[in-house]
Amino acid sequence: MDIFDSAVDQMSRSPLAARMRPKNLDDFAGQQHILGPGRLLRRAIEADQLTSLIFYGPPGTGKTTLARIIAETTRSVFLSMNAVLSGVKDIKNAIQRAEELFKYEEKRSILFIDEVHRFNKSQQDALLPHVENGTIVLIGATTENPYFEVNKALVSRSRIFQLKSLSDNDLLWLAKKAIADKDVGYGKLILQVDENAYGHLVKTCNGDARSLLNALELAVTSTEGDAKGLIHITVSVAEESIQKKAILYDKDGDAHYDTISAFIKSLRGSDPDAALYWMAKMIYAGEDPKFIFRRMIILAAEDVGLADPNALTVVMSASQAYDYVGLPEGQFHLSQAALYLSTCPKSNSTLSYFDALSSVKDEPVGDIPNPLKDSSRDKEGFGHGAGYKYPHAYHDHWVAQQYLPTVLQGKKFYHPGDLGYEGKAKETLERRREVQLASILEDTENKTLVYHWNENNLNQENQWIKRSHGNSVHFLEKIRDEIFHQLDLQPDDLSLDLNFGSGLLTWELARKVLHEGVYSILLDKNQQEIYTSAIADKSRIDHLVTLLKSSDHLSSHFDEKQFLGIQFDKVIGFKVFMKWNRETFAKDLIQLCPQGRIVLIEIIPKLMQRPLEYVDLSGFSNEMRQKIIDAENNLFDDSNEPTINWNQETIVDLFLNLDSKVNCELITNTEEIVFNQAVLDRLWSKGKNDALTYFDKLSKYLDKKEIELLRDTFISQNKGQKKKWKTAYCLFTIHTGVNASK
Repeated sequence: MDIFDSAVDQMSRSPLAARMRPKNLDDFAGQQHILGPGRLLRRAIEADQLTSLIFYGPPGTGKTTLARIIAETTRSVFLSMNAVLSGVKDIKNAIQRAEELFKYEEKRSILFIDEVHRFNKSQQDALLPHVENGTIVLIGATTENPYFEVNKALVSRSRIFQLKSLSDNDLLWLAKKAIADKDVGYGKLILQVDENAYGHLVKTCNGDARSLLNALELAVTSTEGDAKGLIHITVSVAEESIQKKAILYDKDGDAHYDTISAFIKSLRGSDPDAALYWMAKMIYAGEDPKFIFRRMIILAAEDVGLADPNALTVVMSASQAYDYVGLPEGQFHLSQAALYLSTCPKSNSTLSYFDALSSVKDEPVGDIPNPLKDSSRDKEGFGHGAGYKYPHAYHDHWVAQQYLPTVLQGKKFYHPGDLGYEGKAKETLERRREVQLASILEDTENKTLVYHWNENNLNQENQWIKRSHGNSVHFLEKIRDEIFHQLDLQPDDLSLDLNFGSGLLTWELARKVLHEGVYSILLDKNQQEIYTSAIADKSRIDHLVTLLKSSDHLSSHFDEKQFLGIQFDKVIGFKVFMKWNRETFAKDLIQLCPQGRIVLIEIIPKLMQRPLEYVDLSGFSNEMRQKIIDAENNLFDDSNEPTINWNQETIVDLFLNLDSKVNCELITNTEEIVFNQAVLDRLWSKGKNDALTYFDKLSKYLDKKEIELLRDTFISQNKGQKKKWKTAYCLFTIHTGVNASK
């Protein structure tokens, strides 16, 4: 027998972890957040004023040891049982023992229950009365969150203390103490432990003191000493002694949910390294791969969604492949799915469904628009399905029509993200929404421009009806595309939109100009409100500058110090001529864009639809018929009517001798209009608040009897009729300065 064997024989054959169990609070490793000087638990222990306690924390953090120290410090008898292994009979025996100790020896008893989260109702009913009357002090220990896993009656009667995994410093202190302690440790042996061996043991025991001491014990007892009896613990010895890190992972416990949470958050946060680590931990601990795939399938729709619709396909394919090949090869498919999800673009826009669900729950349920109803079941002839526009019959397989209930028109549930596929789809959706909004304003403004009827009379429902039945949406798309085709816009062009309007052209400028340099003029407070409400859905507006119109002189808006000397490369405008001073309009534009390109589209009033074309005057006398025709001609030629007495040549003449070249192209838009009562009123009723109607203007040339007869004839011939309404536009492309000759 050598020196080593003799020394070992002299020691207790109890495991090192049991021998090193601390006897008092000062020897207790870690947990200073609850046992430090002045802390509540320490004060209660030292004052012997304990109530029932529940210790919650991972294995090896000292829950049982602390309960024993409490019993010793308070001079109480320590009774111990396991909630799984002990039944009601065992509890009653423990209660009887506690009563006898108190009665005959005047000693209090501490009943320690390990795995207290496993306590059932019958065990609880046998114990609680004696906890409440003070016969025993209950100390429960659990690795699970007691607020979720422990019987609520016990939780309500106990104070909860969480014990944390020991820090590396705590574990290193404990390991060195075990090596040095001559009474219960290895202080009587000749030992040398390398620092990197300590480090490996500390790092791999996962904060578990018991695991650390067991590994240290194995390292010491399995290593032979040299000729002088020196036992040398190297890092290789340490690695053999703690061959595999004991991973804390209970499939029904906190560690399970915490780890899957870390995995999901790593995928969502696009960290492939962390995602692989947490997934590897789960697989290593024996987690069912199908559970991991289920969570990745959910994430593919919830957190990736339309940013990469292929993500769901990839994860589903990987899941099916795993079902086919199983483990261990199936780990490749787990890895592929996790790496794809952690590296693809992200969007949570599928959550918009829940906004729609909230609307269904909390808001009035609107009627299904008639065109969307099922015509095949319309046995009563209510016209269900009438007016439905089949999208495939239209350009790009899309047509504007009412899909939401009327009470929800304009409501947006879906707010697309900026990345991946959805980022591209977002631009398409934004452009469609922008043109739909523009069509509402366009349907109103076109008629107002010519006949000055009051647009305030157009309620939202009428606007939508007009928008849905007309061709304005597709015409506006054509206008937008034609303007930008003629503009030849470059990413670095300093650009100006003369009329924000609904934002139709401004938003397109903001998408196409990549750097700072997009300016837009808000003509009134209404446009300002439209802009303010729209910017919340716009992803890139930091390079957009808006100016509120403050005078009829365009150039005056750039007189402020920060704008002095500004020269735009490109200027666009849709129906802007009548918004600015006619005399200075061209000069101001040349001043702001002296060497660039200006593209304008204007309605040409003299070429617009004339209502008399819809009236059969054959029932009138020749003299009366001619008088009516002359009246309408005079209306459009009246020099005192600047809103309607001009044509394309008027604008061309303004740019003469201004170092510019003007090309103009007429564009005619014809759309259907129904002469319902609202439209007829706007034509033939007397205007209000200085908003003159067609009726008011013709009254300058016809007497009261004549105009009323014409009105009645028009209404009788056209009420309820669907007619073609023509609007004439002109596209002006103006080259200025050195570009004028191009």
